[in-house]
Amino acid sequence: MKKNPTIVFPEPKKAIIEELNMPVPGVGQVLIKSSRTMISIGTEMTAFSGEFPPDSSWEKFFSCPYYPGYNNIGTVVELGPGVDKSMLGKKLATGGKHAAYVLEDICEKASADALKAAGKIGFFEVTEELNDNHSVFFTIPEIVMNGIRNSKVQWGECAVVYGLGLLGQFAVRFCRKCGAAPVFAVDVSADRLKYLPKDSAVIGINPKEQDLVDTIKKHNHGRMADLVFEVTGNAALMEKELSTLREKGRLLLLSSPKKKIVFDFQDHCAWPSYTIIGCHNFSHPTHPQAENPWTIKRHVELFFDMVASGELDIERLISRKLDYNKAPEVYQDLLEDRSKDMGIIFNWKDAK
Repeated sequence: MKKNPTIVFPEPKKAIIEELNMPVPGVGQVLIKSSRTMISIGTEMTAFSGEFPPDSSWEKFFSCPYYPGYNNIGTVVELGPGVDKSMLGKKLATGGKHAAYVLEDICEKASADALKAAGKIGFFEVTEELNDNHSVFFTIPEIVMNGIRNSKVQWGECAVVYGLGLLGQFAVRFCRKCGAAPVFAVDVSADRLKYLPKDSAVIGINPKEQDLVDTIKKHNHGRMADLVFEVTGNAALMEKELSTLREKGRLLLLSSPKKKIVFDFQDHCAWPSYTIIGCHNFSHPTHPQAENPWTIKRHVELFFDMVASGELDIERLISRKLDYNKAPEVYQDLLEDRSKDMGIIFNWKDAK
């Protein structure tokens, strides 16, 4: 019987390729042959390490055995009952796992509300001219786009982005697309700073080597920042990050810290009158609304349009392209040091 190679974390700090039975599409489902998947380094490495508080959401959703992945590009190769024949051969972006073959619900009953309740994002058609290595990023930018809109960043505002993993890299780029300037990009990794776009209005800062407040004032006419994006996932850093904000500035929480945040709201929110904005991916509207039409689907479409037009240089954000069978080594590498990597893409073309 044909098998389905799949990446799994059978226990913390261990990754293997498991030969699972080939999935069979049910009513309203399609079988997708994966072309590319991409590691979401923050989420997947938290799951891989197993280092999260007991009884937390992390433990609920990411306990081992865990099948990682939610950035998948592939082609429909088999249809379940009730699926229109026109779906056969279509290229789709889905939240499918790191596996040679994945199933996707495409029936009408898989409504936006049901997907949200199940923690799923749905599927999106990908045009043939898009490079699979670029379109596989799709989940990351749509998360950031939602954060950018909720932050209400405006033309001419000064923004600070803390944490330059993929979410932070896209936050910097989208802030500039909205006209923010200057945009300060902060990370203790010199390697991550090298992935920043070549843009005179983007100023990289390593806080180990430069004073944050002095640098921001120097390049912002003596003023503090209008808004800060927290993208480090480090619960201990939030209060320190607020030191760069002006009075009545805004803090946008784009990360998912794995530890509880201890926070003095009197001194670090009420007194300086800061606005703190939470922005999980599933705060997207489930359906287009007159006052907010920006669903996950529409943001994914926008990302694909920007890639197709050349507005985004995605190749710059790829650090490794590997065959899927290298996955166990990759996760061990990242456990040792994940500061040098950005987009890590697995190729499933030769998976049988």
